[in-house]
Amino acid sequence: MYRTVDLKRKGLKTALVLATCPWVPTQVFAQTSAHAAAGDEEGDDAKDIVVRATRNGHGLRDQPIRVEVVDREEVEEKQLMTPGNIAMLVSETPGLHVQVTSPALGASNVRVQGLKGRYTQILADGLPLYGGQAPAIGLLQIPPTDLGQVEIIKGAASALYGPSALGGVINLVSRRPGAEQQGEAVINATSRGGQDFTAYQSGPLAGAFSYSLTGGYSRQDRRDVDGDGWADIAGYHRWSLRPRLFWDGADGARLFVTAGTMTEQRDGGTMPGRTAPDDVPYAQSLHSQRYDVGLNAQIPIESVGTFYLRASGVTQAHRQIFGAVMEDDRHQTFLAEVSLGGSAGGTSWLGGAAYQRDSYRSQTLPGFDYTYSVPALFAQVEHKLLPELTLAGSARWDDHNVYGSRISPRLSVLFKPGPWTLRASVGQGFYAPTPFVEQIEANGLSRLAPLQGLRAETADTASIDLGYAHGPFEANLTLFGSNIDHAVQMKDIAGDRVLLVNADGLTRTRGAELLLRFRWQAITVTGSYVHTDASEPDPGGLSRRTVPLTPRDTAGLTAAWEKRGRGKIGLEAYYTGRQALDENPYRSGSSPYVELGAMGELILGRFSLFLNAENLLNLRQSRYNPLLLPQRAPDGAWTVEAWAPLQGRTINGGVRFHWGEK
Repeated sequence: MYRTVDLKRKGLKTALVLATCPWVPTQVFAQTSAHAAAGDEEGDDAKDIVVRATRNGHGLRDQPIRVEVVDREEVEEKQLMTPGNIAMLVSETPGLHVQVTSPALGASNVRVQGLKGRYTQILADGLPLYGGQAPAIGLLQIPPTDLGQVEIIKGAASALYGPSALGGVINLVSRRPGAEQQGEAVINATSRGGQDFTAYQSGPLAGAFSYSLTGGYSRQDRRDVDGDGWADIAGYHRWSLRPRLFWDGADGARLFVTAGTMTEQRDGGTMPGRTAPDDVPYAQSLHSQRYDVGLNAQIPIESVGTFYLRASGVTQAHRQIFGAVMEDDRHQTFLAEVSLGGSAGGTSWLGGAAYQRDSYRSQTLPGFDYTYSVPALFAQVEHKLLPELTLAGSARWDDHNVYGSRISPRLSVLFKPGPWTLRASVGQGFYAPTPFVEQIEANGLSRLAPLQGLRAETADTASIDLGYAHGPFEANLTLFGSNIDHAVQMKDIAGDRVLLVNADGLTRTRGAELLLRFRWQAITVTGSYVHTDASEPDPGGLSRRTVPLTPRDTAGLTAAWEKRGRGKIGLEAYYTGRQALDENPYRSGSSPYVELGAMGELILGRFSLFLNAENLLNLRQSRYNPLLLPQRAPDGAWTVEAWAPLQGRTINGGVRFHWGEK
């Protein structure tokens, strides 16, 4: 039940204009969204809202870079499916693939248009509050309770966000407090032994201040679904809390401050009393703690423009157990950024400077410690040549303390005659390698050989996007491609050891996305199809291979009925095509599969009851081949890669309660 941007609709969707200018404090997104939604209850007016809080003042259809958005309505729907995390929220987005990286703990990352998950930058209100490289477990530790919307930029976004955004950006935008006190609480339980409680409260404070407060608790029983002695569903319990403070000045000045904390204990591996194939119990667990603070501010300067300030800091501590090995570590990220923007005639501009510091410290294996310090300069210019034609360019210079100076440019053009929109974009970017490729993050550092002579990964990306929206019909076709040079790969060496090396050749990805949508009164039907052709050099030789765990074809069909104030019903079907597999002794490729789901919500005043069913066909990977390997892999893994659902059919349901202003 995913919705991309509707170019003709008002309301929440228009606010994502700001996502193309990440230096704007992103609390403005939610403010503009709330105002737009208040002006049109149904949000179906054919006018395009002008976002006056942006530096260029353009509306959504005037943005040269295509940004997709999941609005508040869709966030609420996905919240009822998985109240504890945002995995479901992004997994049903065309061009995005949520890949389980650790079958033992359930850790997952997001692959954008076939690119590895480490290239995807996850931001909160435009800030790296989950780290410069968000850990794979991070996707499962972010509740959707306080999200106003989610913006997605696909392709190299290093020109906007720096080296961590080689493959794209997912920006999680918080809700903006209303004029009165309001809040909600969700209580949820699943058929697989999971429970969630999340709550949100917001409202005005003294003067021009307002606030929001979000907190929650989630837990899950550890479950062995297929009876092989290995946990198919990791057990966990997690607490989280996030207060936010907002201030709006009379002259257009704004301030946004946020802080957050999260703690989680997660356990997988062999079940109590059971052993791995070597007849020895294998415990795998992860204790996580995260603390973060962030700030966004903007100050208008008369006759000059607007001054912007962004800053954030986050520290994450992990204690991981891999059998007999325990690894203690800490990740830290600090960001400070200032910029100045303005406009004259048909030209808008912005320039600024940034400094980001990412560090890793291990008490167990200090040989893998690193500190990346990256001062940067950036600029963006946009010019309207004709009412229907806009050109935009941006560039960023990063002076990396390890990988040297890098320039990341991006050029875009927009042509929008009548109901059509045509966008084209090309960009370049780079990524600073760390030890944490997917396999190492899932199985630990103990079997990794010391890093030697790794080069920065670089990418060229391009896309062409054609959209049409008229009346109840909407269509969008995107062609995309990327070349990554020096991609880091894991290579087996003598004994139980692995080594990270740069690939000898390009990793090429080509593909297409198609989206069709039709609305008739309270019914919306959406169809999507994505084709991805991705290949890379084989780590063991001179040949090439299909990139593992990249479905060649995926498709989705959803139908939803919604009546405001009464409830909603939704049906969905998703197809995942064949995937190449790596070092799987049972098969070289996966089988195609289909997942069916259904959900419903009944609204009874301020209460609502909801029920959701996922994977109705009870598909499980272990029905095809065993999950456990006959012997432990060189990187330390005891399981094959996850290419299909592990937990089977899951049903969840609960109650949601609103209070105050709705």
